[in-house]
Amino acid sequence: MNPSPSNKNSNDSCDGVCSSCAEKEKCDDPKAQQNKINDRLSRIGYKIAIASGKGGVGKSTVTVNLAAALRSLGYKVGILDGDITGPDIPKLLGIEDQKLVAGPSGLEPADAGGIKAISMALLLKSRDSPVVWRGPMKMAALKQFIEEVNWGELDFLLVDLPPGTSDEPISIAQLIPGLDGAIVVTTPQEVALLDSRKAVNMFLMMNVPMLGIVENMSGLICPHCGQRIEVFKTGGGEEAARELGVPFLGAIPLDTEIGSLGDMGKTFANSKTAAAKAFEEIVKSILDRLEAQQAK
Repeated sequence: MNPSPSNKNSNDSCDGVCSSCAEKEKCDDPKAQQNKINDRLSRIGYKIAIASGKGGVGKSTVTVNLAAALRSLGYKVGILDGDITGPDIPKLLGIEDQKLVAGPSGLEPADAGGIKAISMALLLKSRDSPVVWRGPMKMAALKQFIEEVNWGELDFLLVDLPPGTSDEPISIAQLIPGLDGAIVVTTPQEVALLDSRKAVNMFLMMNVPMLGIVENMSGLICPHCGQRIEVFKTGGGEEAARELGVPFLGAIPLDTEIGSLGDMGKTFANSKTAAAKAFEEIVKSILDRLEAQQAK
């Protein structure tokens, strides 16, 4: 797989760009490309985008722990790291040193204890190599992550998006027209909620079902006395969900293990902490929401 779109226009839907492109005769047939994407996606049960309006809210940590919680319930899960310039999923899953292998059915995703994953970080020469790309190149890479990767049979594909409401979320909504839903991760303070509301409204504008809002870093349970400390306040995510008319999936408290587990490439799977229990409850809420959507 070549992450660099050297001979392809990265936006097939933009006729103006395609018609003026000097390489347009070398482009693959867009219909054939879409058919290949549709074939890949047809073997995946639920496709869910996980986003945030603001960076630093723990969205990628939430993604990998939701994947681990789903995996512990027996589901087949994959993670597409949609943050091309800041890919953190391999670090959080402990698979930074895995090498991707091309097989007869396409590029084989990395494996993290039964969780399949693809990320730009797995294609870089070193961990410190920057990806200095403009929008069209990032979009072409996302397209290849769906079209060229042999995801196989999955119950869930979680797409971890970069912060904001720009290129990547729009492209994912176009490339995966059957997105089953979106989850927006926020922290309780107003500056994070301000941007999270925009992320929610972005998905609503794109007619992507909103599975709900997750409030991360929602208070701290003191490991010594067990008392709750409101480091960033609490309840902001639930209030925003109510005001926006979208579900509130749950709150995850700060946990002293989060940093150390993430650095070691481990998740909360099989943990008995309050944060682990919160992830379990959020997964139950997500499954209930998906079941309700199917029943409509």
